[in-house]
This record gives sequence, C-alpha cells and structure tokens, in this order.
Amino acid sequence: MKVFVFPGQGAQYPGMGKDLYDNSEEAKALFEKANDILGFDITKIMFEGEVDDLKQTKVTQPAIFLHSVLLAKTIKDFNPDMVAGHSLGEFSALVANGTLTFEDGLTLVYKRAMAMQKACEIEPSTMAAIVGLADDIVEDVCNSVDDIVVPANYNCPGQLVISGSVAGIDKACNTLTEKGAKRAIKLVVGGAFHSPFMEPAREELEAAIKATTFSKPICPIYQNVNAQPVSDPEVIKDNLIAQLTSPVKWTQIVQNMIAGGATSFTEVGPGKVLQGLVKKVDRKMETAGVNNFAG
Repeated sequence: MKVFVFPGQGAQYPGMGKDLYDNSEEAKALFEKANDILGFDITKIMFEGEVDDLKQTKVTQPAIFLHSVLLAKTIKDFNPDMVAGHSLGEFSALVANGTLTFEDGLTLVYKRAMAMQKACEIEPSTMAAIVGLADDIVEDVCNSVDDIVVPANYNCPGQLVISGSVAGIDKACNTLTEKGAKRAIKLVVGGAFHSPFMEPAREELEAAIKATTFSKPICPIYQNVNAQPVSDPEVIKDNLIAQLTSPVKWTQIVQNMIAGGATSFTEVGPGKVLQGLVKKVDRKMETAGVNNFAG
C-alpha cells in the first residue's frame, strides 16, 4: 500500500518551487492564484528571496504548503492508499486526498500562520529537541517541571521535541541531560508550538475551520492528534482544530500505517526529513522523495 507524507515547517529553502512554475502550466496558474489569495507575491519570495525571507511565518507555512500540494499535482497516477502530514503538512495532505480544495487549504494555512504568530507574541515560549531517551522518561520530566512543559513532536524513537515556557524548557533540558539524554537542544523557533501557549491560535483557527467545507477524502488520513486513520470530514475538522495545542504523534502514525499495510512512503515536498524519520521507525521500509517537478 502506497503512503504519501507531507513535511512541515523547517523544510523551506530559497528557490523552492521555481522548477514547478517553469515546467507546469497548472502549477504556474495556481502559484498566480496563491498570490491573489495571500495578497502578496509569495512566488517572488520563494524563487528569489534569501533564507531569512523564507523564515517569516506568513511566508514559511504557505510556501511549504504550495510546494507540496503543487508537487502532488504533477505526480502521474497519484492514487495514495493513505496520507499523513507532519504538523503544517497535515493541510497539504488534506488537499492531496481531496478533503480540502486548494483555495480553502491555502486560506486556512495562512490564517494558521498569522494566528500562531500572534500567539507567540503574547508570552515568550520555546521548544527543545531531546535525543536519546525513551518517550516515557521525557514525559515524566515534563510532568515534574513546575512550569508549562509538554511533549510536542514524537518524531521517531529516541527523538521527542518538547514545548513550553522559556524557564520550563531550561529546567527540563537540565533534568533530561542529567537523566542521560544524548542531546537537549533548544530550537530557534518563534514560540511553543503544539502546546497550551497556542490556545489563542487554536480558538482563532477553530472558527475558520468550522466555516470551511471538508469533503469525503479519496483515502484515509492518519492525523497528528490521534495517529489513527480518519475519513469522516467532521472528525477530520475536530482533529485539525485540536492539532495546534496537541502533540504531533509522528512515531505512532508511521507505526500504525505500517501495521495497516503500508509498503512504501513517498515524501512530497522540500527536504528529506520525513524519509529519515520513517527509516528510524523501520529501517527496512521503502522510502522515496518528490521535491522537484515530477513531470
């Protein structure tokens, strides 16, 4: 069974999508439509901007979404048995499997980006990657810290990203290092994504998601919040709303997809991060990537 997976924030790079624009009339038309929807020339930033230009939240999230969704449209005989997306990538996956239209997906992604940016400005918060410890040890330490600290991204066995207050993350990192973590690295991010600090963004995005039409997908999506296959549009909506303040259960998603019969994982979008994470769950699993015009 074929699985297509879609990356999240952090995979962007200057020049991304230029080959799509140059080689696909459909992609070119949708890039132009994206400029109209967003109200600024995102194609110019993607194709000609510097690294720092692409790090702006209002640019990063729509840029990765555009790159992934338009790449999927160039894949011949695109007929996935299952899809999933890491954090932001869940929106790309929902367009790829027909749950959302391109226009609605992009509009929601942009609203998500702006809502998250606002939430980050309310109170300082951050994230850290913990490498080399079992998930339950990291979870126990998060629970023991007397500040807000929660698991945010279960990326693969031995790699869990935590999210929380600046003081709380510092305390957790010190304790986790003492408990034997190979690395406890504070990330250069705008705030504590997938944590209670994103509650204002969740409330803002909830209204937008509820007002958007979600259709019956062509195949199930394994969603971030529960790692389970979902095809019911209303359940997909609820899970997508909860996503901003809940952890991304990527390890569990990959495990459940394999248990459900997955035989190959194709990453659609910039970078190879998800292919690497799949291999860390099951090194025998077949993986591939599509990050340029597939023609």
